[in-house]
Amino acid sequence: MRIALLGFSIECNRFAPPATQRDFDTRCWVMGQEVVTDARAASPKALGEMPGFVADMDAAGPWEPHGILLAMAEPNGPVEHAAFTRMMAIWQDGLEALRGRVDGVYCVLHGAGLTTELDDPEGALQALVREVLGPDMPLVCSYDLHGNVSDAMVRDCDAFIGYRTNPHLDMRERGAESAQILRRLLTGTKAHRALRRLPIVAPTVSLLTAQGPYAEVIDLGQAWAAEDARILNVSVMGGFAYGDTPFNGMAVVVTATEQNAAEALADRLALAAWERRDRFVAKLTPLEEAVRRARQSAVPLAFADVADNPGGGGRGNTMFILEAFHAAGIAECLVGIIHDPLLAEEAHRLGRGARFTARFNRPQGTLSADDAFSHPFAAEAEVVALSDGRVTGRRGIYGGTAMTLGPTAALRLGGITVVVVSIRAQCADPAFFEHLGLDIGAARAVVVKSRGHFRGGFDEFFGHDQIVEVDAPGLTSPILTRFAWTKLQRPMLPIDPETRWVLPPRG
Repeated sequence: MRIALLGFSIECNRFAPPATQRDFDTRCWVMGQEVVTDARAASPKALGEMPGFVADMDAAGPWEPHGILLAMAEPNGPVEHAAFTRMMAIWQDGLEALRGRVDGVYCVLHGAGLTTELDDPEGALQALVREVLGPDMPLVCSYDLHGNVSDAMVRDCDAFIGYRTNPHLDMRERGAESAQILRRLLTGTKAHRALRRLPIVAPTVSLLTAQGPYAEVIDLGQAWAAEDARILNVSVMGGFAYGDTPFNGMAVVVTATEQNAAEALADRLALAAWERRDRFVAKLTPLEEAVRRARQSAVPLAFADVADNPGGGGRGNTMFILEAFHAAGIAECLVGIIHDPLLAEEAHRLGRGARFTARFNRPQGTLSADDAFSHPFAAEAEVVALSDGRVTGRRGIYGGTAMTLGPTAALRLGGITVVVVSIRAQCADPAFFEHLGLDIGAARAVVVKSRGHFRGGFDEFFGHDQIVEVDAPGLTSPILTRFAWTKLQRPMLPIDPETRWVLPPRG
């Protein structure tokens, strides 16, 4: 089996500043056979899909992998189109070199990508594979469950594989599943797909898969698929509201060996999701109440700054919670991770033990789109720890993944210790605190710049009832009426309460 391996994975927030080539270079940019080498490494740069795919193929017997380019970046704004054009040229050259030399293709995608010119770069990449290798080349694509599903994404693949867990803990499993389905396609199985899109842009905090309406729909899909041997995969895609595309909306995609089976199950699941439509809402804690709970709680609490989540394109530098907690004198508190390269550089220059005025978000250069949220804040601080920011994730979405946060510092501001990094990332792994010698278990309050992935990393410290999702301003606020939508199709729940929907006729 000769398999081409490639991928493009970034979650893009239409309202955030553009992503650049550097965002891929500092996260995961692997080319050629380095794609395979990285996938087989003990601590790969890539997230779990490609390592899971390669491991499953290795275990199944001899095969011949051909890596082209796997480009992954932390969630951000739309990718600068010139950078994406360069990626497309690399993929095209690699695919053309493999024409007639491969039997199948595996593509790691996210599904919520954007460029400064394209609403559907994933669809463009899939179309390129079809253009170069032909319509009959077996092509399996895996996606984040936050993907916004276009018609092209479903049309131009043979099997559509979406995550099932949020926080994302099943990436390796979905990569392995992709390998298993691709092997079936290579032995003659024919796959058909059905797509149902609903007018629901669920707030990110309502898309957990341990409990809640989204979990129920995913579980129903798996249970019903198990009853029908014709079903190859069921993917319930929650979508990513901030992508603001014409094809936003919760989507059900079913891959099956018979078209009728795919259509019937897609209909059934879409109706199940619609029945739960009133439960896809954001329930947040006001900042004043969060301060009160931090001061008075009898048990340790984790406070999620869901509106400034770098995992959704937030800049990771808003001061609303830190400033309020500092003013209230909250003690035994950790805050992380704040993206402020200038402050991290200053702390490194001063050295451990130095006392100085820490100035967060110092104005620099031209104003950017997020300046309304990233206001300055200053406080007296002590440098308590420094690192080069090279860590290996310990748990959750980053578990086992090699990460770099750039020059990193822990600053003590009264009773609060703040982790400041130079490369933006969401605070989803305990290692981001622990590599600086900070003890999460000893803290009474931990503030994380993350929407939900921290749940998979910090669950050994905080149960579901110990998590407080704070309502503060930011680029990833789950209160969707706060955004000026330009491409989102309306009406759409929960923004437009009058939204109606009926199951579309087949064909």
